[in-house]
Amino acid sequence: MLTIYGVYRSRASRNYWMAEELGIEFKSVPALQARRLDNPLSPDAPLNTLSPEFLAVNPMAMIPSIKDGDLVMNESLAINLYLARKYGGPLAGKTVEEEGQLLMWTMWAATEVEPYSVALVRIYDNGLENSEAGKAGIAVACRSLKKPLDVLEQHLQNQDYIAGNRFTVADLNAAEVLRYAQTEQALFDSHPKVKAWIERCQSRAAYKAMQAARGKEPA
Repeated sequence: MLTIYGVYRSRASRNYWMAEELGIEFKSVPALQARRLDNPLSPDAPLNTLSPEFLAVNPMAMIPSIKDGDLVMNESLAINLYLARKYGGPLAGKTVEEEGQLLMWTMWAATEVEPYSVALVRIYDNGLENSEAGKAGIAVACRSLKKPLDVLEQHLQNQDYIAGNRFTVADLNAAEVLRYAQTEQALFDSHPKVKAWIERCQSRAAYKAMQAARGKEPA
Protein backbone atom coordinates (compact mmCIF):
# COMPACT_ATOMS: atom_id res chain seq x y z
CA MET A 1 0.00 0.00 0.00
CA LEU A 2 1.15 3.54 -0.73
CA THR A 3 2.08 5.46 2.43
CA ILE A 4 2.05 9.26 2.35
CA TYR A 5 3.93 11.08 5.11
CA GLY A 6 2.73 14.60 5.81
CA VAL A 7 -0.25 16.58 6.97
CA TYR A 8 -2.78 17.87 4.45
CA ARG A 9 -1.82 21.45 5.35
CA SER A 10 1.49 21.13 3.55
CA ARG A 11 2.80 20.29 0.10
CA ALA A 12 1.57 16.77 0.84
CA SER A 13 -1.83 18.07 -0.30
CA ARG A 14 -0.57 17.52 -3.86
CA ASN A 15 0.04 13.86 -3.24
CA TYR A 16 -3.23 13.33 -1.39
CA TRP A 17 -5.09 14.96 -4.29
CA MET A 18 -3.22 12.74 -6.75
CA ALA A 19 -4.02 9.58 -4.80
CA GLU A 20 -7.69 10.57 -4.73
CA GLU A 21 -7.66 11.19 -8.49
CA LEU A 22 -6.12 7.78 -9.12
CA GLY A 23 -8.56 6.05 -6.78
CA ILE A 24 -5.77 4.10 -5.11
CA GLU A 25 -5.67 2.92 -1.53
CA PHE A 26 -3.21 4.79 0.64
CA LYS A 27 -2.19 5.19 4.25
CA SER A 28 -1.72 8.69 5.67
CA VAL A 29 0.99 9.24 8.27
CA PRO A 30 0.44 12.82 9.51
CA ALA A 31 4.00 13.96 10.09
CA LEU A 32 3.87 17.59 11.19
CA GLN A 33 6.25 20.41 10.28
CA ALA A 34 8.69 20.81 13.19
CA ARG A 35 8.44 24.62 12.96
CA ARG A 36 4.84 24.37 14.18
CA LEU A 37 5.89 22.88 17.52
CA ASP A 38 7.47 24.62 20.51
CA ASN A 39 9.71 21.63 21.19
CA PRO A 40 9.69 19.15 18.31
CA LEU A 41 12.34 17.00 20.01
CA SER A 42 10.33 16.55 23.21
CA PRO A 43 9.70 12.86 24.03
CA ASP A 44 5.95 13.46 23.89
CA ALA A 45 6.00 15.56 20.70
CA PRO A 46 3.83 14.26 17.86
CA LEU A 47 5.56 12.79 14.83
CA ASN A 48 7.22 15.67 13.04
CA THR A 49 9.95 16.39 10.52
CA LEU A 50 12.67 16.27 13.19
CA SER A 51 11.49 13.01 14.75
CA PRO A 52 14.12 10.27 14.34
CA GLU A 53 11.58 7.92 12.80
CA PHE A 54 10.71 10.51 10.15
CA LEU A 55 14.34 11.40 9.48
CA ALA A 56 14.88 7.74 8.68
CA VAL A 57 12.42 8.26 5.82
CA ASN A 58 13.60 11.70 4.68
CA PRO A 59 16.93 12.97 6.06
CA MET A 60 16.11 16.38 4.53
CA ALA A 61 13.47 16.77 7.28
CA MET A 62 10.77 17.93 4.91
CA ILE A 63 7.30 16.69 4.02
CA PRO A 64 5.90 15.04 2.03
CA SER A 65 7.55 11.69 1.52
CA ILE A 66 6.12 8.40 0.34
CA LYS A 67 6.83 4.72 0.65
CA ASP A 68 5.53 2.54 -2.13
CA GLY A 69 6.69 -1.00 -1.57
CA ASP A 70 10.47 -0.75 -1.23
CA LEU A 71 10.60 2.65 -2.91
CA VAL A 72 11.01 5.79 -0.80
CA MET A 73 10.52 9.14 -2.53
CA ASN A 74 10.59 12.78 -1.51
CA GLU A 75 9.70 15.96 -3.45
CA SER A 76 5.96 16.32 -3.93
CA LEU A 77 5.90 17.16 -7.63
CA ALA A 78 8.24 14.30 -8.54
CA ILE A 79 6.10 11.94 -6.45
CA ASN A 80 3.06 12.87 -8.53
CA LEU A 81 4.92 12.31 -11.80
CA TYR A 82 5.93 8.88 -10.50
CA LEU A 83 2.38 8.00 -9.45
CA ALA A 84 1.04 9.07 -12.84
CA ARG A 85 3.59 6.93 -14.65
CA LYS A 86 2.99 3.93 -12.38
CA TYR A 87 -0.79 3.90 -12.45
CA GLY A 88 -1.34 5.34 -15.93
CA GLY A 89 -4.79 6.39 -17.03
CA PRO A 90 -5.79 9.86 -18.27
CA LEU A 91 -3.55 11.70 -15.80
CA ALA A 92 -0.43 10.16 -17.36
CA GLY A 93 1.22 10.88 -20.69
CA LYS A 94 -0.06 8.80 -23.60
CA THR A 95 3.08 9.32 -25.67
CA VAL A 96 6.72 10.19 -25.06
CA GLU A 97 5.92 13.69 -26.31
CA GLU A 98 3.12 14.08 -23.77
CA GLU A 99 5.42 12.78 -21.02
CA GLY A 100 7.84 15.54 -21.98
CA GLN A 101 5.07 18.14 -21.75
CA LEU A 102 4.02 16.93 -18.29
CA LEU A 103 7.59 17.12 -17.07
CA MET A 104 8.21 20.52 -18.66
CA TRP A 105 5.14 22.17 -17.14
CA THR A 106 5.82 20.60 -13.76
CA MET A 107 9.33 22.05 -13.83
CA TRP A 108 7.84 25.38 -14.95
CA ALA A 109 5.59 25.36 -11.89
CA ALA A 110 8.49 24.54 -9.58
CA THR A 111 10.98 27.05 -10.98
CA GLU A 112 8.99 29.93 -12.46
CA VAL A 113 5.98 30.05 -10.12
CA GLU A 114 6.56 28.43 -6.74
CA PRO A 115 9.29 30.77 -5.40
CA TYR A 116 6.83 33.67 -5.69
CA SER A 117 3.62 31.88 -4.73
CA VAL A 118 5.32 30.55 -1.58
CA ALA A 119 6.56 34.07 -0.79
CA LEU A 120 2.92 35.17 -0.76
CA VAL A 121 1.92 32.34 1.57
CA ARG A 122 4.64 33.27 4.02
CA ILE A 123 3.55 36.90 4.10
CA TYR A 124 -0.04 35.96 4.89
CA ASP A 125 0.86 33.15 7.29
CA ASN A 126 2.92 35.63 9.32
CA GLY A 127 0.13 38.22 9.31
CA LEU A 128 2.26 40.76 7.45
CA GLU A 129 -0.02 41.46 4.51
CA ASN A 130 -1.02 44.91 5.84
CA SER A 131 2.47 45.98 6.88
CA GLU A 132 4.64 48.10 4.62
CA ALA A 133 7.11 45.25 4.21
CA GLY A 134 4.31 42.81 3.51
CA LYS A 135 2.70 45.04 0.90
CA ALA A 136 6.06 45.49 -0.79
CA GLY A 137 6.64 41.73 -0.80
CA ILE A 138 3.20 41.09 -2.29
CA ALA A 139 3.88 43.63 -5.03
CA VAL A 140 7.20 42.00 -5.89
CA ALA A 141 5.66 38.51 -5.98
CA CYS A 142 2.80 39.66 -8.22
CA ARG A 143 5.18 41.39 -10.63
CA SER A 144 7.30 38.25 -10.74
CA LEU A 145 4.27 36.04 -11.41
CA LYS A 146 2.96 38.15 -14.28
CA LYS A 147 5.29 36.74 -16.94
CA PRO A 148 4.72 33.03 -16.16
CA LEU A 149 0.98 33.63 -15.94
CA ASP A 150 1.10 35.49 -19.26
CA VAL A 151 2.75 32.39 -20.75
CA LEU A 152 0.13 30.04 -19.31
CA GLU A 153 -2.66 32.39 -20.39
CA GLN A 154 -1.45 32.23 -23.98
CA HIS A 155 -1.00 28.47 -23.80
CA LEU A 156 -4.63 28.05 -22.69
CA GLN A 157 -6.15 30.19 -25.42
CA ASN A 158 -7.43 27.23 -27.41
CA GLN A 159 -7.46 24.42 -24.86
CA ASP A 160 -8.94 23.74 -21.45
CA TYR A 161 -5.95 21.93 -19.98
CA ILE A 162 -2.18 22.08 -20.18
CA ALA A 163 -1.43 18.90 -22.18
CA GLY A 164 -3.48 16.57 -24.32
CA ASN A 165 -6.52 18.80 -23.74
CA ARG A 166 -7.48 16.70 -20.72
CA PHE A 167 -6.78 16.95 -17.01
CA THR A 168 -3.34 15.47 -16.30
CA VAL A 169 -0.72 15.44 -13.57
CA ALA A 170 0.68 18.64 -15.11
CA ASP A 171 -2.58 20.46 -14.35
CA LEU A 172 -2.68 19.06 -10.82
CA ASN A 173 0.92 20.03 -10.08
CA ALA A 174 0.64 23.50 -11.59
CA ALA A 175 -2.74 24.20 -9.98
CA GLU A 176 -1.45 23.27 -6.54
CA VAL A 177 1.58 25.54 -6.93
CA LEU A 178 -0.60 28.40 -8.15
CA ARG A 179 -3.15 27.86 -5.36
CA TYR A 180 -0.73 29.64 -3.05
CA ALA A 181 -1.16 32.80 -5.11
CA GLN A 182 -4.96 32.82 -5.16
CA THR A 183 -5.02 35.45 -2.42
CA GLU A 184 -4.18 37.89 -5.23
CA GLN A 185 -7.52 38.06 -7.01
CA ALA A 186 -6.44 40.83 -9.38
CA LEU A 187 -3.62 38.67 -10.68
CA PHE A 188 -6.09 36.00 -11.75
CA ASP A 189 -8.73 38.46 -12.95
CA SER A 190 -6.13 39.81 -15.38
CA HIS A 191 -5.55 36.26 -16.68
CA PRO A 192 -9.09 34.97 -17.36
CA LYS A 193 -8.03 31.76 -19.09
CA VAL A 194 -5.79 30.87 -16.13
CA LYS A 195 -8.55 31.76 -13.70
CA ALA A 196 -11.08 29.56 -15.52
CA TRP A 197 -8.54 26.73 -15.75
CA ILE A 198 -7.68 26.68 -12.03
CA GLU A 199 -11.36 26.85 -11.11
CA ARG A 200 -11.95 23.91 -13.45
CA CYS A 201 -9.19 21.94 -11.75
CA GLN A 202 -10.47 22.79 -8.29
CA SER A 203 -14.02 21.74 -9.14
CA ARG A 204 -12.94 18.11 -9.37
CA ALA A 205 -14.27 15.66 -6.79
CA ALA A 206 -10.79 14.50 -5.81
CA TYR A 207 -9.67 18.05 -5.10
CA LYS A 208 -12.74 18.66 -2.96
CA ALA A 209 -12.07 15.43 -1.04
CA MET A 210 -8.51 16.55 -0.37
CA GLN A 211 -9.67 19.98 0.79
CA ALA A 212 -12.31 18.44 3.06
CA ALA A 213 -9.60 16.41 4.80
CA ARG A 214 -7.37 19.48 4.94
CA GLY A 215 -10.15 21.49 6.56
CA LYS A 216 -10.33 19.01 9.45
CA GLU A 217 -6.72 19.70 10.45
CA PRO A 218 -5.80 22.52 12.82
CA ALA A 219 -4.51 25.62 11.06
